[in-house]
Amino acid sequence: MKKSILFITGSIFLLCFASAKNNFLTPPSIKNSNVLKGTFSGTLTDAKTGKGVSGASIYITDIKSGTSSDNDGNFSIKNIPEGNHLIEVSHIGYTTIAENIMVSADTKKDFVLSESVVENNAVVVTGVSGATQLKKIPFAVSVLRKQDFLQNTSTNIIESLTKIGGVSTLSTGPAISKPVIRGLSYNRVLTINDGVRQEGQQWGDEHGIEVDEASVNKIELLKGPASIIYGSDAMAGVVNIITNVPVQNNTIKANISSNFQTNNKLRTLNANIGGNKNGFNWNIYSSNKAAEDYKNKYDGPVYNSKFNEHNTGGYAGYNGNWGYTHLLVSNFNLKAGLTEGERDAAGYFIKPVAGGGDTRVTDADFKSTTPQIPYQHIRHFKIATDNSVKINNNRLTFNIGFQHNQREEFGNIDDLNERALFFDLKTITYTGQFHFAEKNNWKTSIGVNGMQQNNTNKGVEQLIPDYNLFDIGTYVYTQKTIKKTTLSGGVRYDSRNASIKNLLDGGSVKGAAFTRSFSNFSGSVGVASQLTEKLNLKFNAARGFRAPSIPELASNGAHEGTIRYEYGDANLKSETSLQFDGGLEYNAEHLSFGITAFLNHFNNFIFYRKLESFAGGDSLVNVNGNNLTAFKFDQRKASLAGFEFTMDIHPHPLDWLHIQNTFSFVNGRFAEAIEGSKNIPFIPAPKLVTEFKGDFKKISKTVQNFYTKVELDNTFTQTNIFTAYNTETRTPGYTLLNAGIGADFISKKGNQLFTLNFSAINITDVAYQNHLSRLKYAAENLATGRTGVFNMGRNFSVKLNIPLNFSLAN
Repeated sequence: MKKSILFITGSIFLLCFASAKNNFLTPPSIKNSNVLKGTFSGTLTDAKTGKGVSGASIYITDIKSGTSSDNDGNFSIKNIPEGNHLIEVSHIGYTTIAENIMVSADTKKDFVLSESVVENNAVVVTGVSGATQLKKIPFAVSVLRKQDFLQNTSTNIIESLTKIGGVSTLSTGPAISKPVIRGLSYNRVLTINDGVRQEGQQWGDEHGIEVDEASVNKIELLKGPASIIYGSDAMAGVVNIITNVPVQNNTIKANISSNFQTNNKLRTLNANIGGNKNGFNWNIYSSNKAAEDYKNKYDGPVYNSKFNEHNTGGYAGYNGNWGYTHLLVSNFNLKAGLTEGERDAAGYFIKPVAGGGDTRVTDADFKSTTPQIPYQHIRHFKIATDNSVKINNNRLTFNIGFQHNQREEFGNIDDLNERALFFDLKTITYTGQFHFAEKNNWKTSIGVNGMQQNNTNKGVEQLIPDYNLFDIGTYVYTQKTIKKTTLSGGVRYDSRNASIKNLLDGGSVKGAAFTRSFSNFSGSVGVASQLTEKLNLKFNAARGFRAPSIPELASNGAHEGTIRYEYGDANLKSETSLQFDGGLEYNAEHLSFGITAFLNHFNNFIFYRKLESFAGGDSLVNVNGNNLTAFKFDQRKASLAGFEFTMDIHPHPLDWLHIQNTFSFVNGRFAEAIEGSKNIPFIPAPKLVTEFKGDFKKISKTVQNFYTKVELDNTFTQTNIFTAYNTETRTPGYTLLNAGIGADFISKKGNQLFTLNFSAINITDVAYQNHLSRLKYAAENLATGRTGVFNMGRNFSVKLNIPLNFSLAN
């Protein structure tokens, strides 16, 4: 710990020293008169009609300030710090424009918007030190906006990401999904929420992402190692969730939305209101969800897959010409049933009864939205400050966050209030970046980030011990633009110390206390080159790092959510990886395609495998009368390789039609066979999604941004399985037919009244099991001989979104 404290002190000293060398130590006054400010204004017009484009977003990411164009296409942003800013102009149905503009006292520029084919020019902040055009980033980043979430149907925010090539989910029913990026998940995928790394119980199968989906404005998903910016746990990629987007100055905006889904009677109601008065801006939201047990044609209603969720949050802050400061607060509250799949000899779901024994589940049980034993209760509170300060022509950004994650698991039918497990996790995160002014097309930043974490067990049982963890890393990252080629790269050093206490079983010790330290150097180098106006080439090489998680090191126990008994290994080493990935993108008026390939070599790849008993067969551990299969964490050399291919045909003269195909493939192999198998377990199956979509900007004066689509979701058979100790089984392929339709409805004055979206998922009611569904390994149905529980059947969804806008006097 002392070494870590010295390390962070030294890092801060280096930041201050660098600032002093460049005479940047003088802090800016919050008085606007001490900092030069400018105004940026202009007009947006349609490339074909020449008419003004209303409702477009003009946004400056680095200062979190923006506006919308009026009915004539005019816009104006005031109180901007003078200097070079990356401006993003976006609107549904149009190609995003991203352009660096020098803003001075009164800067004007008009933009002409063309119809979009695919999103290839968005402004992103993930994996880089500051806002950057997507085409200048050497690795794969995909962007989904709020409009995309409205048009897609899912039961949680992570399921929406599966539309992106190379992205899958590891699910435990409709309420819990974890992102899987190119075959990797758990602690190898890092979630960032408004600049703060999300720290919950992300190491487990049944632990999802504790973020309110209704408050999300944008998600940036990075595929590949991002350890250089984020440190440990970003080996597979990053899911960057952005909710904090201030409304334009002197405006109040409110939004009411709801969603109803027929399969599990999911109903949601969300409301938020935000305002901005002369730079003081704020937002408040509330979100509620409830769902009954979902259904499929093989299982009928799936007992205890129900859930309910209640979230609140918001922020308040000030944006000035010197920068901004925001205080963010959120509270996530989820109760989710844990489906075990137990049935009687006739195939009916059963539930435990007080005093012992079991009984058949009733129709009232299926229709309830209150989870029954066993279930989990997850609460996640977060408060963080997000700041950006202009220092001469440079910029200092920093945030500090506190998170309190409480996960309770209830499994005793004779004592409904008994917490079998209760993880009480408290985390303090910190990030600081100093962005030097761009000079000779060089953009350089130095930074430091890390966390302090404490976990305490408050339940009857312990799966992992109490522990304290301290983590810190420092890095330098730079970009150089030479004409239409951008070179980028950097280096980073990380240190992590974990003090792990005794693992207790009642009054006895079943796991001795120990201390572990991990450190590592990471780095990356990449190039993005615009070979022609239509052709873009990318290549990146990166070294990733991940320290073993506490469960991987020290677990020794079982809980209701996993249907298994886990053993950790205190001697595990850090995972390191070397990944190469390259991509080629072509974008023309009527055709666009992109292909990205990757090769990822791992040293000390950590995975869990079944244990074999001395007598042969699975090793079983009896817990409270139930025999659970034993698993143990292990590690080997391994590699993963694959590619994603996307093609969008936009045929002339049917300019409204998009025919998009997305194919994903990944294969994971150990360097040496384990019991005759080299396949890495739980790799997603190959997938091809074909979508026919019609986009119509204007049907009439009252109906705009109309779309209709039909989608074929083809998932292939997964035969590349880890057969050692019967850890994994083959999964048959399947095809789902989906469809959607929706539009914005406009008033006579040109204001948006509401948006209505209809969608249908699995129209033909296919009974299928996703290869990464944990419920695939639930108990056998003795009446049918089928093992496990199947995924959701036919589902229809309707979404209503009502925006409200009010102007305030200057």
